[in-house]
Amino acid sequence: MTQDDERRSGRCRPAPREAADPRCSTGDRGPRHPNAPVPKQRTPGPYRVPPRERRNGLVILNTGNGKGKTTAALGTLLRARGRDMTVAMLQFLKTEGVKRGEHTAAEQLGVEIVPMGAGFTWLSERIEEDRALARECWAQCREVLESGRYDIVIFDELTYPLAYGWLDHDEVLPVIRERPVGTHVVITGRMATEELIEFADLVTEMNEVKHPYRTRGIGAQPGLEL
Repeated sequence: MTQDDERRSGRCRPAPREAADPRCSTGDRGPRHPNAPVPKQRTPGPYRVPPRERRNGLVILNTGNGKGKTTAALGTLLRARGRDMTVAMLQFLKTEGVKRGEHTAAEQLGVEIVPMGAGFTWLSERIEEDRALARECWAQCREVLESGRYDIVIFDELTYPLAYGWLDHDEVLPVIRERPVGTHVVITGRMATEELIEFADLVTEMNEVKHPYRTRGIGAQPGLEL
């Protein structure tokens, strides 16, 4: 019997195909790039916010030389408010006299954003003044965090006082570690220290690839940076 006869009789069947990589298939739309992310399959649900005692409170650090650290924290703030969670944001270096878009939006959302940066000199010969002011700011941050009134507390640009030695890690990290259960803490800023990176649960580094100020001289714009 020839091979054709065997195939027709069913005794000789083609070898089974290997299962296709699900990343490389998009159904009727053709093949997917092998490095494309697999779409998340989520079961529809209410996604209710659990009580604090059942939450995994995280310390999230946004650092790096690229744009987007505070912006990412504000995105977390917006998402949390959409879940009726309470959020406070304390800004170490932004001054009260400059009202940015996030400050106006915060008033509309009922979110507390406190700029505390007025007074820092950044001068090496006046380091004690900066250190004293940083400690005053941290005392305010500590009070907000320990109050237990907030689901998420954002310390915008806390990395700088730690990096410049205005604040000691030994006076900051234990307070964050012993915060009320289930509270999330978001920290932003460049120059994150190794101690802070090791301490955080989630660390994202924003790296500058291209910036319009460097390529075209375009500065900060309302709605994007201000």
